[in-house]
Amino acid sequence: MNQRYAQSPKEVMGLNTGELRESFLIDDLMQDDAFSFTYSHYDRAIVGSAKPVSKKLELPVYGNLRADYFLERRELGIINVGGNGNINVDGTDYQLSKLDALYVGKGSKQVTFSSASSAKPALFYLYSVPAHKEYPVQLVKKENASPTTVGSKDTANERTIYKYIHLEGAKSCQLVMGLTILSTGCVWNTMPAHTHDRRMEAYFYFDVPDSQVVFHFMGQPQETRHLVMKTNQAVISPPWSIHSGAGTSNYGFIWAMAGENLVYSDMDAVSITDLK
Repeated sequence: MNQRYAQSPKEVMGLNTGELRESFLIDDLMQDDAFSFTYSHYDRAIVGSAKPVSKKLELPVYGNLRADYFLERRELGIINVGGNGNINVDGTDYQLSKLDALYVGKGSKQVTFSSASSAKPALFYLYSVPAHKEYPVQLVKKENASPTTVGSKDTANERTIYKYIHLEGAKSCQLVMGLTILSTGCVWNTMPAHTHDRRMEAYFYFDVPDSQVVFHFMGQPQETRHLVMKTNQAVISPPWSIHSGAGTSNYGFIWAMAGENLVYSDMDAVSITDLK
């Protein structure tokens, strides 16, 4: 499991492009028949993936967790962005189509991942954070994820937000997770931008055409930086940083966060004209 340490705004100001990517970009996700995990010291969140192609994958345990099994002291959110797949949690099967989600609570011991077809494998995006209370496993279908359309085509940011794990959805200890799909012809996500000093966040970009990219903006509102990202890549966003982006085509992204507040709307808005 890779590790990323926390950095202050002052440190990030001095990073060049390569150093910025090394600190915040996660580009090794969705490897055939393998897990990939990155441990961030912001809120001790773990960003990961599982791509079962020709075999079933069982959630491993890593030495740096100092645990008997992965979810001994953690909870896990999963969203499928690929073909149909199956997740088995302690003997119970859950079928996930594209954009379905599964919450797996603290204390779940055996979790396996498989695909319905090796020709079109499932692509499971994983996000795990520490938990101090157990909540039941919950499957959330895309159709039941409280879709809300915001933004406008006039400002190229019309998008539909799907909330899966939050106070009014699947219950968790401290995990909040969902995804956003941009309308055709729209490219801006999370604009106007915001920060939320009470929790970190990670973005995972998917369905970005191979010939296109997303410019992800981060940093303090008056000291912004950017990363050029491709499909199936994730970015860590510190609590003090904005997290916004614009693509060269429309796309989707998963947002996931953890911290001291589960309220989805807990954010500190930044005026577009105040960005620098």
